[in-house]
Amino acid sequence: MEFDTTFFLVAVPAAFIAGVSKGGFGGGPAFAATALMALIMSPAMALGIMLPLLMIADLATLRPFWKQWDTEAAKALIYGGLPGVILGAALYKLANADVLRVLIGLISLIFVVFQMARAQGWIAPAKAPLGKSVGLIAGVVSGFTSFVSHAGGPPAAMYLLSKGMGKTTYQATTVLAFWAINAMKAVPYAFLGVFTVDTFNAGLILVGPILLGCVVGVYAHRALPERVFFLITYVLLVSAGSKLIYDGLT
Repeated sequence: MEFDTTFFLVAVPAAFIAGVSKGGFGGGPAFAATALMALIMSPAMALGIMLPLLMIADLATLRPFWKQWDTEAAKALIYGGLPGVILGAALYKLANADVLRVLIGLISLIFVVFQMARAQGWIAPAKAPLGKSVGLIAGVVSGFTSFVSHAGGPPAAMYLLSKGMGKTTYQATTVLAFWAINAMKAVPYAFLGVFTVDTFNAGLILVGPILLGCVVGVYAHRALPERVFFLITYVLLVSAGSKLIYDGLT
């Protein structure tokens, strides 16, 4: 793989955005980095580059939010995440690059629609906290979508937001849950050949941008209006998702 101008113009900002998302905004929009990178490389390579970076970001953001999470909610997502990861690995073996492009593109658009519907009040929050069984189901879906596109945020958000937790508790819980789910994904990724010398070299280049993003995200969690960050992310996701679907179908 050549680390040319296009790579740096796309991958460096993508990694930075992923770090900001991980550091301060629940981690959901972090998968925009995968969608953006899949525009200039194979989806498998994009997944392979991003997973170690997301794991590094998970470790970097555990400390600022240490023990501020909802332990039971995190456990439900983690326990459900394991069968979801296994299901994702099974599908990955059957899917070619174009199927992955379409999946990542669809998940990108669905994520934006879900977030906009929630912001407009079209999706009403649950009147009572959802139980552990729902958390396990959300974990399964999160594990699956996280495996195929690093996009496990929406299912987890639907479960966690029903609990009425504050933004710091929500942030801390997502950090803990996806730290565990991302760690689960590493072994099947290795066996499936997702990690290569090229993904390793690209990851080394992008460690700095994603860690810088994590630092900015932790501070932005308290200072930056969420609407500003999410608006930028949504525009990127709609653009990248639409292009990936077009490429995958044509």
